[in-house]
Amino acid sequence: MPNERSQFDLEQAVVAPLFGFAAHPERSAALGEIHARPHPVLETPSVLIQIAFMTEAGSTKDEALLRELSHLAGAAAPGRSVRQHAMPWWKGSLRWERHTEFSTYLWIGPLDADGPEPGDVPFGSGFQPPGAAISGIRLELRERTAAAEQLVASFDPGSLCLSLVEAGSATVATDFQQDADGLTRILVLDGGLSPERLGALCQRVMDLETYRTLAMLGLPLAQSLSLRTRHMEDRLATLTGEIREAERRDSQTLLSELTDLAAELEADAAASLYRFGASRAYDGIVEERLAELGEQPLSGFDTLQAFLQRRLAPAMRTCRSVEERQANLSQKLARAADLLRTWVDVEVENQNRDLLASMNDHAHAQLRLQQTVEGLSVAAVSYYVVGLVGYLAKGGGVFGHAVAPELVTAVSVPVAVVTIWWLVRKARRAHGGIADRT
Repeated sequence: MPNERSQFDLEQAVVAPLFGFAAHPERSAALGEIHARPHPVLETPSVLIQIAFMTEAGSTKDEALLRELSHLAGAAAPGRSVRQHAMPWWKGSLRWERHTEFSTYLWIGPLDADGPEPGDVPFGSGFQPPGAAISGIRLELRERTAAAEQLVASFDPGSLCLSLVEAGSATVATDFQQDADGLTRILVLDGGLSPERLGALCQRVMDLETYRTLAMLGLPLAQSLSLRTRHMEDRLATLTGEIREAERRDSQTLLSELTDLAAELEADAAASLYRFGASRAYDGIVEERLAELGEQPLSGFDTLQAFLQRRLAPAMRTCRSVEERQANLSQKLARAADLLRTWVDVEVENQNRDLLASMNDHAHAQLRLQQTVEGLSVAAVSYYVVGLVGYLAKGGGVFGHAVAPELVTAVSVPVAVVTIWWLVRKARRAHGGIADRT
C-alpha cells in the first residue's frame, strides 16, 4: 500500500509563521490551496470507483455521512472546515472531496479477477447519498500487456476512444458508455509510470468524465430557454410594430407590456446565470485536463479530445448562444422602452400645452369679465356717492345756502365717477404688483 501520509493525511497543513511576523488571516488558505487536491498514489493493478453527488443545498449530509463512515472504519471523523478527507476502507481506501456544488467519493482498492464485491465499496444499499448522483466512474488500472490490450475490445466500437498519453508511457481507453451499475468504464494501461504519475493521470482522466457531465447540465436549460427567448423575440417584434403606428398606438398599454416582457426576460437570465457560468467553468477544466494529457492518436481510433470536442463544443455554443440572445434581447427591450417613453413624454407635453392654452383662454375670459364688473362697480359706487352728495346738498338748504341742490348733485357726478374710477384702477395696479412679486 502507498505511504500513509500521502494516502490519508489530506487535511490542510498549518502554515508556519514567517520569522514570527503577524500573518495575513488568509495566508494559510492561500498557500494551502495549491495543495488542496493531492493526487492519489496508485499501484498497478488497481480499481478506482468514483461517484459525484450534487450538494448545492449544503454540506450537512456530507458531514453526517463522513462521520458514519469514519465510525465504521474506526477512523477519526473530519472537521467541519475541511474540503478533503481520506480513510482506510477494508481492502482499500475512501477519499472524499468537497467542491463548489458537488462532492466526490473515490474508492481505491486492489483489482481482483472478478472485481470488487458489493460489500467492498461504500456504495451499497446502506450508503446514504448526500445528494443526487451526477457522475459515476469505474477506472481499471492494469499493466500494459497483450492480454490487457485485448480488453479494449469490450468497449463499444462506435464511441471508443483510444490514445497514448504521458509521452507514450500509458494508454487510455473508454467509450463513455455506462455499465449495468451506471458507471462509465475507463481502462488505463500502465507502461512504466511511477505511482505518483499514475495517480495524477487517473485523476485527470476521471476529471474529464466528471466535469464534462457537469458542463452538459447547462444544455437542457439552454434548450428550454431558447424556445422561451424565441417567443419573447416575436412578442418584441409585434410590440415594436405597434409603436410605429401612431394612429393605433396606446402608449401606456404598450409600455406596460414591454415592462412585463423585460421582467420575464430578467427572471430567465437570473435563473440561468449561475448554470451557464458553471458550464463555462467546467468546460474550461475539461480543456485543461485534455491539454495536460498530451494525447498521441492511434490509427483508426478517436482521441479523447477529438471525441469530447465533437460532443461538448456544440452544447457549449448553444449555452453561449442563448446567453447572447438574452443579452441582445435585453438591449432591444431597453431601446424600445426608451423610445416608447419618449413618445409618452411628447404626448404628456402636448397635453400640458393644451391645458395651459385652455387655462390662458380661461384667464383672458376672467379678465374681461373682471373688467366688465369693474366698470359696473364704478357706475354703481358713483351712483351711491352722487346720491349721498345730493342728500347733503338738500340738507344744506336748512342752513340758508343759496346753491341749488340739483346743481351740486350735477357737478358731483363727473367728480365722483373720475374719483371712483381712479381708486379702482389704483387698487387693481397694487394687486397686480403683489402678484408679480410672488
